[in-house]
Amino acid sequence: METKVKRKTGMSRLMEITRMRKWFIIPAVMLSTFASIASFLPYLAIFQIVKTVLLHIDDIISINSRELIQFGWLAFGGVLLNVALYFMALVFSHLAAFGTLYLLKVDFASHLANIPLGVHIIIGSGKLRKIMDENIEDIETFIAHQLPDIVAAFIAPIVMIIILLSVDIRLGAASMVGLLVAFVVQLKMYGNHSSKIMMQRYQSSLEQMNNAAVEYVRGISVVKAFGQTVYSFRRLHDTIKEYTNLIIPYTLSWENSFSVFTTLINNIYLFVVPFGILIGARTNNLNEFLINFVFYLLFIPSVAAILMKIMYVNSNSMRIINGIEAMDQLLDIAELVQPNNPKTIDHYDLEFKNVHFCYNEDKESTALDGISFIAPQGKVTAIVGPSGGGKSTIAHLIPRFFDVSNGEITLGGINLKEMKTTYLMEQVSFVFQDVFLFKQTVMDNIRIGNLNATDQQVMEAAKAAQCHGFIQKLPRGYQTVIGTKGVHLSGGEKQRIAIARAIVKDAPVIVLDEATAFSDPENEHLIQLAFEKLMKNKTVIMIAHRLSTVRNADTIIVVDQGKVVEQGRHNDLIRHKGKYFEMYNTYTQTVSWSMRKAKAVVNNG
Repeated sequence: METKVKRKTGMSRLMEITRMRKWFIIPAVMLSTFASIASFLPYLAIFQIVKTVLLHIDDIISINSRELIQFGWLAFGGVLLNVALYFMALVFSHLAAFGTLYLLKVDFASHLANIPLGVHIIIGSGKLRKIMDENIEDIETFIAHQLPDIVAAFIAPIVMIIILLSVDIRLGAASMVGLLVAFVVQLKMYGNHSSKIMMQRYQSSLEQMNNAAVEYVRGISVVKAFGQTVYSFRRLHDTIKEYTNLIIPYTLSWENSFSVFTTLINNIYLFVVPFGILIGARTNNLNEFLINFVFYLLFIPSVAAILMKIMYVNSNSMRIINGIEAMDQLLDIAELVQPNNPKTIDHYDLEFKNVHFCYNEDKESTALDGISFIAPQGKVTAIVGPSGGGKSTIAHLIPRFFDVSNGEITLGGINLKEMKTTYLMEQVSFVFQDVFLFKQTVMDNIRIGNLNATDQQVMEAAKAAQCHGFIQKLPRGYQTVIGTKGVHLSGGEKQRIAIARAIVKDAPVIVLDEATAFSDPENEHLIQLAFEKLMKNKTVIMIAHRLSTVRNADTIIVVDQGKVVEQGRHNDLIRHKGKYFEMYNTYTQTVSWSMRKAKAVVNNG
């Protein structure tokens, strides 16, 4: 049995990702190292200038001006060298970053295409967008800009410590005390377990808020139509409140430690000055000591910039690592298993055999509990039942949006798992309740059902789906781009476009999930006539709340609480006076009440 290799985590995982383009990373690291070393040349050169001046303070004329000029050029050259090397490091790091970004996005998108499509529904588009657009983009930013800084953050302190201890070990030791205290405070800020947990909670809360925000924006027309505020969208309100309750205490928790850290690194000379006074009072060579002391007063301010860079590198690295963990959680979702010897079919009877399914395996409740039925080819099989009974779950299992927990689903006598997903998708057309139209022409939106369809075939499908009339009235007809210049379609029009997609695809199996939900009675009748042509010799699964649409179905499957409670034709189920009879009576009473109310309004008007 193949053992799955455990994925790296934390900084190890981040460094593993940076090595995806190692032939660009290696020169970037080397150039950044040399740039970091070169950044200290100006300090050393200026120190030599100050030292020369102080040694000849009594006889300025005796100073070798050429030597001072050379040190001046050395300082200037160090600045130029640092800039040039760092610029070249950024060039290579950007090349590595762009290549890594491309690979990560392609791999992530490919993985999303291969995992069960139902996972997308559970996770939510907001979280997926954040990972794709923010988390992975953060990795690109890290490699392009922060990786050279990380190299500097490791090299600069080493060079800095060498310089501090080499000029005067006593003053260097005093400086090291200040550095050590600052490092301890920084470690307390970023290295403790609670900070990591808090960052994970922050990332999770941000993803949930993104999900809720996307849903809220999509439903904003409904919210505004009913005069509601953000508080009416309970999930968004709750996620914003949760994020606020999390981020404010988290931010305030940094108040004391961050203040201490910044105070320390900007005032390390406070550790040096007292030691300098004590040492200077006892030294035998005051001139030499004063020269060294001046060097430390000049050099120590640069320590603050180095330590601040380290702090920001640590902070950003922690945030990016948490983003990588969110990406890896999705990458660890098992892809749909593809058969080694895929099978094809020559007929299209669909059968559920004792199917059990649970969206979350950790929960005891199941969405489907032992579902069994046959949907013969050339027949219409309707699935009805109360909301939450399992109707849409059945529709999602047919194209393997999810795999069954137990039991099996067969098409043409072959288990769906024994067919390639691409092949299975070719056999099934879908019209779901939620319709998504691309910001493309009407022609292209319909042609998505069959990219090889001619313009004439697209128009024939539109006519069959009762779309042709309203399409002709659009500014540019079939070439009108949906969503531009005020061109927006109603819910019923969008649904008919989706039906046209299914018609042009001409697949042998059709799944209709509330396909007439937004149709008025007249268009519903016309669409039903179009379906008669579409459904000929095909396996049709029709899921509906509106029971008038299923009266003529060959078989009606009544699902309640994940189980098949009844099945048969309309008249037989009415005579049986079971669950379907109750639902149908409730439905007809509701329709009758609506009609009486409408009539009363007309009469009163």
